[in-house]
Amino acid sequence: MEVIAHNPADGVYPATDDYVHAVEVRGAERLLFVAGTMGLDAQGRPGATLTEQLDLIWSNIRAILASAGMTVNNIVRLTSYLRDPSYAEANAAARGAALGGRAVPTTAIVAQTLVSDWLVEIEVIAAG
Repeated sequence: MEVIAHNPADGVYPATDDYVHAVEVRGAERLLFVAGTMGLDAQGRPGATLTEQLDLIWSNIRAILASAGMTVNNIVRLTSYLRDPSYAEANAAARGAALGGRAVPTTAIVAQTLVSDWLVEIEVIAAG
């Protein structure tokens, strides 16, 4: 599988170090669409802090990807749903750490979550 970033220099605002406008995937045989994943532990309890929830989210995403024989290196698209805009910086840092600094197309949306204790929810698309 080949992944090619597309960041045009003309006609659109510039991309940043942790953001790309688009990723083209060539030669992928499988796509995995991961539902919004929350920062819940194995018993379904949310982490007490934003940091704990982000750690749990990425642990949960890694487990879901592994069940399909994939890793975070297979992620080609990511959407974050933040309960509060002040979570954006911590979410971006956690994403950067989880992806080893690899930029993928990403969107962050501020939304009311279904349960007030859920601070962040992340969905991904992976290809392999």
